[in-house]
Amino acid sequence: MTHGIVATPHHLGSEAGAEVLREGGNAVDAAVAANAVLCVVYPHMTSVGGDLFALVWPSGADRPVGLAGAGRSGSLATIEEVRSRGYDAMPPVGPLTVTVPGTVEAWGRLVERFGRFGLAPLMAPAAALARDGWIVAEGVAEQLVGSAEWLLEDPEAARLLPPVKSGMALRNPELAATLEEIGRSGFGGFYRGETAQRIAAALERRGGLVTAADLAQHRSEWVEPVAVGYRGLVVYELPPPTQGLAAAGLMVRLQGADKEPSLGFAGALAEARREVYSLRDSLISDPAFTQVPREPFLDPTHAGNGVVERSPEGDTVYLCAADDEGNVVSLIQSVANSFGSGVIAEGTGVMLHNRGLYFRLDPAHPNRLEPRKRTMHTLIPAMAAADGRCWAALVTGNQRPSAPST
Repeated sequence: MTHGIVATPHHLGSEAGAEVLREGGNAVDAAVAANAVLCVVYPHMTSVGGDLFALVWPSGADRPVGLAGAGRSGSLATIEEVRSRGYDAMPPVGPLTVTVPGTVEAWGRLVERFGRFGLAPLMAPAAALARDGWIVAEGVAEQLVGSAEWLLEDPEAARLLPPVKSGMALRNPELAATLEEIGRSGFGGFYRGETAQRIAAALERRGGLVTAADLAQHRSEWVEPVAVGYRGLVVYELPPPTQGLAAAGLMVRLQGADKEPSLGFAGALAEARREVYSLRDSLISDPAFTQVPREPFLDPTHAGNGVVERSPEGDTVYLCAADDEGNVVSLIQSVANSFGSGVIAEGTGVMLHNRGLYFRLDPAHPNRLEPRKRTMHTLIPAMAAADGRCWAALVTGNQRPSAPST
């Protein structure tokens, strides 16, 4: 009997999600269990200490609902404070780049609204792998070796991430304990209990900008997706602070790309990318702090200023799940750059992300650094619909283009 399907970038994540479906869980349960496993076995790409965004198409609904699990900057995060540390731009890694991790609270919100299981059985497969060990894949081993010089500067990272080779077993018993606590107590302890205190203390020791009060105040946000027509489909993207408007803008501009033989599709795509990414870099930020206009993105005649920022290298995991009742999940989750900030909070096993590096230190920029603010986010899960029904769960891209500034 087919109970559904789960697709992830690692077989252990897919197996965990599939087992949840076999045991009677739905697509949301499967997605959360799979994501938790990825936080263990893909430490360079994702972490319990990262952010999460998702689209859920509930069975029988005519459109999806979005969840923005983006963490905010700390209450100590100001342009003046970062500049006083000797920086003219946000540093690429380290404690100043850490924002509140949104993943765990987002898991809880997804499960309480749509799930069938509680968090305990969904955290169990990930906790078992972290406690008992998993075989390190070749790609992960290469990432650990390649990042060793900067990553192992942090003593806690040096302790938990020793040099490894492909095929070796890696364990993280402290992360196992953190996952088990999430299963027992829900996300409250992660943000307001002992885990939160340990994260806050780790950042305070390193001169970070996030406090225990910032963790305690964190909340995800249910959002209305942006819908755009594309060649007979309706594609749903998440609104700001994600770059979903950029993806929508690309589709609007590529509707008739095959009718422009002088450019060809590749040429039209390159031109559209320059336009919408320059708009994104100059306009998108936290809508709670600044109004983000949609018209420039959705009007194909509107061109940006042509300036496209280079992006730091980043890593992300995407997964999707569907069950036999018709529920579908499109979920993306990340630690931002490879191994995030490089900061592991003592006693938790949790690698904290460096999403704050996307903030600007320009006081006039919409995405300027301010206390308790969400930065422009590159994570954008998507869904496509045909005839009012979910047609596909997909990811429409999560990185800035690599074209040089012009």
